[in-house]
Amino acid sequence: MKTERNILIAFLLNLVFSVFEFIGGIFTGSVAIISDAVHDIGDAASIGISYFLEKKSKKQPDEIFTYGYLRYSVIGSIITTLILLFGSVAVIYNAIGRIIEPTEINYNGMIVFAVIGVCVNFFAAYFTREGDSLNQKAVNLHMLEDVLGWAVVLVGAIVMRFTDFALIDPIMSIGVAIFIFINAIKNLKEAIDLFLEKTPRGIDVNEIKEHIMALDGVIDVHHVHIWSMDGHNNYATMHVITNADRHKIKEQIREELSEHGIGHATLELEEENEHCHEESCQVEFKANVGHHHHHH
Repeated sequence: MKTERNILIAFLLNLVFSVFEFIGGIFTGSVAIISDAVHDIGDAASIGISYFLEKKSKKQPDEIFTYGYLRYSVIGSIITTLILLFGSVAVIYNAIGRIIEPTEINYNGMIVFAVIGVCVNFFAAYFTREGDSLNQKAVNLHMLEDVLGWAVVLVGAIVMRFTDFALIDPIMSIGVAIFIFINAIKNLKEAIDLFLEKTPRGIDVNEIKEHIMALDGVIDVHHVHIWSMDGHNNYATMHVITNADRHKIKEQIREELSEHGIGHATLELEEENEHCHEESCQVEFKANVGHHHHHH
């Protein structure tokens, strides 16, 4: 599988590189390089994790995981995100220490490392640019971020080389770290939303209800539940009251749902006069609220 091979190559490149970078950061005394190293180790970890979990998430559903293994790739993104959050906090902490007490920086060494950094990451970004899975896209985005991160370090190093203004270094690293932190929080929120079965992004339940109600022969729709396994594969279940031809109405509803990006639907069809055993929970709940205390 091409995507997987690319991810593996990117992983090895990144891993070797982040170790090299750490040494470089310590050798030149630059926290900006160290913060980039944290970023890269986080990326390498996420790529490694997404490599294994991507493989696992491709497994077909079975009796143990009846919904399939797609959520594994989401777990991958949660693990990486946590690594990045810790890493960026550590970097900010160190950089603040540096601002309070500046230390010597070897600017020439820093420039050399930054040039190598731009080249290696450009190569890695070039390598991972094709591929359609979300993980692959994320990996490629990481690579481009790394190229930019290094370009910033390079410019900073050159400026410091000529002005000897050493504060630029920790300031740059705090910038990089804040950027990592904000993106990591966004990722984490998305992943948690998936586990909480939040309605997927870009899907409006009321609009879908309206569209289904508008179909010929549909009398009512209730118990609509829409969720997503991994942010792409969306599922829905609903009860539909209809007196129309069962077959035709199912086809129409499935078509409507797939236009809204829902590929997998379970539909319960009821006759108009049939008593739904769980009359829309909402309605029943409201009815009980007022005279809740009167039944003794």
